[in-house]
Amino acid sequence: MIVSKRRHRAFPVTPIALALTCAGTNTALAQGAATTLPPVEVTAPAPRPYVEEFGSSPKFTAPLLETPKSVTIITEELMRERGATSLTEVLRTTPGVTLGAGEGGTPLGDRPFIRGFEAGTDIQIDGLRDLGRASHEAFNVESIEIVKGPGSAYSGTGSTGGSINLASKTARKEDFTAGSVTLGTDKLRRTTVDVNRYFAEPDIAVRLNAMKHDADVAGRDVAEVSRWGIAPTVTWGLSGPTRVTASYYHLKTDDIPDQGHPVSLITMKPAKVKRENFYSHADRDFRKTTADIATLGVEHDFSDAVTLRNTLRYAETMQDYIMGRPVFRNVAQEQSGMVGNDFRSRYVENRSFINQTDLFGSFELGGFKHSFAAGLEISRETITNRNKYTGNNTNGSLHNPDPYAGGWTVGRGNGRVSSRFRTDVLAAYLFDTIALNPQWDVNLGLRYDDYDVENRVASGARSSSQMWNYQAGVVYKPVSYGSIYLTYATSSNPSGENTQSGGADGAGAGNLNGNKSDLDPEKNRSWELGTKWDLLDRRLSLTAAVFRIEKTNARVTDPVSGDVVLAGDQRVNGFEIGATGQITDAWSIWAGYTYLDAKVVKAGGSGANDGNRSKFVAPNSFTLWTTYALNDRWTVGGGANYMDKRYMNDANTISVDSYWRYDAMLGYKVSKNIDLRLNVLNVTDETIYDASHVGLFANVAPGRSAELTANFRF
Repeated sequence: MIVSKRRHRAFPVTPIALALTCAGTNTALAQGAATTLPPVEVTAPAPRPYVEEFGSSPKFTAPLLETPKSVTIITEELMRERGATSLTEVLRTTPGVTLGAGEGGTPLGDRPFIRGFEAGTDIQIDGLRDLGRASHEAFNVESIEIVKGPGSAYSGTGSTGGSINLASKTARKEDFTAGSVTLGTDKLRRTTVDVNRYFAEPDIAVRLNAMKHDADVAGRDVAEVSRWGIAPTVTWGLSGPTRVTASYYHLKTDDIPDQGHPVSLITMKPAKVKRENFYSHADRDFRKTTADIATLGVEHDFSDAVTLRNTLRYAETMQDYIMGRPVFRNVAQEQSGMVGNDFRSRYVENRSFINQTDLFGSFELGGFKHSFAAGLEISRETITNRNKYTGNNTNGSLHNPDPYAGGWTVGRGNGRVSSRFRTDVLAAYLFDTIALNPQWDVNLGLRYDDYDVENRVASGARSSSQMWNYQAGVVYKPVSYGSIYLTYATSSNPSGENTQSGGADGAGAGNLNGNKSDLDPEKNRSWELGTKWDLLDRRLSLTAAVFRIEKTNARVTDPVSGDVVLAGDQRVNGFEIGATGQITDAWSIWAGYTYLDAKVVKAGGSGANDGNRSKFVAPNSFTLWTTYALNDRWTVGGGANYMDKRYMNDANTISVDSYWRYDAMLGYKVSKNIDLRLNVLNVTDETIYDASHVGLFANVAPGRSAELTANFRF
């Protein structure tokens, strides 16, 4: 990651500041001298909790207020207040985002759906794509940026409904020692440390973040999580025109995975059983992952207006697990009070090499100001799957399962590589915001991808694509604190974009199964009309947008040949509203509502599913988080989250019900260095099903939990 110069908006000088500025002229004024003082401007960052003025990537060539795109940013402060420690926990309470699940062919890990489309391969870390399916932690995250709508010009292949960027913590020109200790129900023990030191004479800053986390899962038997991580970063030359940053990130997990409850073949909903029921084998199941990411960045300011940045990254991730999938094999089994447990395992290694070069800044040409970013990206990623385990399916009691029952076997596989996918990408992009006058901006973006993916063992399937994608928007600013925009954007989904998508994901999966390697990329397009307003002295940000996303050549099965063809049609119409910031000095808010009318217009096959709702997508989702400072020491807060009914299959016959979740927070400031925070999550202890794979089972979200955190900063 690279430490960049941050921009701050200017504030008019106050009468007190003016008086202080004029103190040195008292003698002249007393003598009646005619003195004209120069204009004085005080520059400082605005105190806006939860609000970011700029995106972290140079591809945002304008402040977010003037960016013709919906961008949701979850800040570190908001994550801390809500007790969110992972990307999944953040996305659970983000409107317009729903969750999917993995099992075997489609691996475990973060699998979000944004505006109706899967975004599991559209997750970035500091602007560089992170394709390895993983469960992302938040201990080294400064903010999470969700950029919505088709955006291949911004983030490359995919990004049909949007993309997610995790902005890492950076070394700073200050000294502090901070951290937290959390104790909670369900054996929760979490400790974080954040230390930064700046050495002025060599102009070097060093920062170290570390975390240890252990807990059971609230409301569930057997399932547990255990992880630790460390993330050092060093930056040379913070004060000079050239900055060099070296960073390393290591995360290791050791969990007992949990696939939740089976879906009833009678009611077509999750079986009505006790929430804590665990249907696999506690003495057999495990999930171990590691992530190692090394990044070297160099940034040079040619002038106050132009900067060159180069970022080089090498990453290795590994996922190794055995688990059970609860499933009814037939109606008779369910009626007899029994349930099956299918053996699922995976061992996968990901290695990626990415180099990204960005030139960004501003200049004037033809009487117009241009804020631009141009870049070149080259990457190679290898995903290797090995046959490491063999095992058997078992059966057990539906209502009184015994997680410690025998009858299971685990054998050693042959260890051979079952698939090795290598993806090579060479891309170039250009963004430009053109200020026609103080009221009108034009925002343009263009990207070219030369994309090649190949299975270097087994079938040897290969797909190559050359893709052009663009975005174009116009922004009208009737006043300095408000904007209205209209934008059009495209994206592309090439075959092999998601080689870790399993066969159960069907014809639309982004793998190379069947004849998909012979197909052109899917094409997506979007219109969005929106408005953004920074009110109450720019402390409260209000946003609203209506949008339409179309995929007119979706991959579907031909009813005659049985091949996959580009003849499908998917469409999402929707709108969203949001409010972020401060209503008063004491009252802060983060709220949003999203409506999605997501339909599969042409589903292929027999046509029986034409016009159905897209699976995993909630038509209505809402979130609210608000805090109020009662005085200098006490703060109270609470939140509500609503998720609408979601279908779990293309036929729209299997579903999970809607739910409300409520959270509460109480904060107490012990001193200027120490504060305490009590969080109660899922206050009403609601049984929530927040994800599914293909309607065979439904993942159970945590029940009610409480945690007390002591935060310190010196």
